[in-house]
Amino acid sequence: MSIVGAFAVPHPPLIIPEVSPGEEHQIQHTVDAYDEVGRRISELAPETIVISSPHSVMYYDYLHISPGSYASGSFARFGARDARYSCDYDVDLVEQICQLADRDGLPAGTEGERDPELDHATMIPLHFIQRHYTAFKVVRIGLSELSPADHYELGQLVQEAARKLGRRVVFVASGDLSHKLLESGPYGFAAEGPKFDERIEKDFSSADFLDLLEIDRGFAERAAECGLRSFHIMAGALDRTAVKPEVLSHEGPFGVGYCVACFSPVGEEGADESRAFRDQLEARRTEDLLSRKLDEDPFVSLARASLEAYVRDGKRIRPPKGLPAEMYDTRAGAFVSIKKFGELRGCIGTILPCRASLAEEICTNAISAAAHDPRFPQVSADELDDLVYDVDVLSAPEPIGSEKDLDPRRYGVIVSTADGRRGLLLPDLEGVDTISEQVGIAARKGGIDLGRDPYSLERFTVTRHA
Repeated sequence: MSIVGAFAVPHPPLIIPEVSPGEEHQIQHTVDAYDEVGRRISELAPETIVISSPHSVMYYDYLHISPGSYASGSFARFGARDARYSCDYDVDLVEQICQLADRDGLPAGTEGERDPELDHATMIPLHFIQRHYTAFKVVRIGLSELSPADHYELGQLVQEAARKLGRRVVFVASGDLSHKLLESGPYGFAAEGPKFDERIEKDFSSADFLDLLEIDRGFAERAAECGLRSFHIMAGALDRTAVKPEVLSHEGPFGVGYCVACFSPVGEEGADESRAFRDQLEARRTEDLLSRKLDEDPFVSLARASLEAYVRDGKRIRPPKGLPAEMYDTRAGAFVSIKKFGELRGCIGTILPCRASLAEEICTNAISAAAHDPRFPQVSADELDDLVYDVDVLSAPEPIGSEKDLDPRRYGVIVSTADGRRGLLLPDLEGVDTISEQVGIAARKGGIDLGRDPYSLERFTVTRHA
């Protein structure tokens, strides 16, 4: 046996009666759907339930699986100390998953647990399941900043481990959708919020897990979701498996999207090659990379070549012959930005020229973006095929009298103080729509308090190469 059912569920703490007595009725559709999940799991009678949680132990580059044989937790941080839950862990299944991860070189395992207590995104599914069924053990999995394909692969290993041990396993992917559906909600509104929820519901309704994997992470971040990577692991657990999808409920009265969906395997597991979504994702990624390189702007090609030579061989290349003349003849400040799966992976630049030519400026700053951006670990060789580059060439900064002289789409901004602190923000950035947002972000980057520190403003334009 292996995966006998899978469910995507939300985790609003107020759904627990002790947390906000009476308020759970305001999401009655979610309550009823969750109760139906508990009944269906009871009918499936799994030996083990694997729960992926955005609020378990989380690392940047490691997928954490909870160790030990037992865990418990409470809703004390939500004012309900007496609402307690516990479970036994399936030690053998955890060990088998970890062995498979080691075999395949996937960074996943039980190392580095900081807090053994159950988190609320695990306890809420347990609340509804244990109403109907208790004869099961649990495997709890956290998320990471690794790729969608890596999360999917961990799901595949869950499937393989369950098959090797002959376990009947249900997968429960705990995760809320957008937290930015309403201006009146606790996180405010973003246009991406409703769009994200609509896309997830569509993907769940059709079991289109490839589209789930291809959702741009920058778009997901602006929607302020927390469940997408949890759903990626669930999708991997259903790899090559035909499923009957059913959305049981979807609502968001408090400004956060709550969706409950069921995926029932149909036919023999591993028999539907049309649902080998990780393979399809990798094929599309390879095709996209080749297409990008064929059409690449020479500024971007130079940044890529410089970064790749440094990461692979530790070498600093000199600008090759055959570049546009302006790259040899011009001196200018330049920023090199690196993105991975739609999210920033590094960005370093110079406001004014520091090298003999623009080409040398790009080469140097590409290496700095990969190796010296303090916000990120150094880029590794196995990431290179996933990177997308922007090169912004800056005009000379000009002083301005006030924020009225700015336009976040047209101009970048530099905020400076007399003691040498300085913060810069490029123009036309996703999610930066107003002058006050632009100036505020630039100031924070420079450690400048706009309400306390006297400051001056400069603006500049950029020529963006992507």
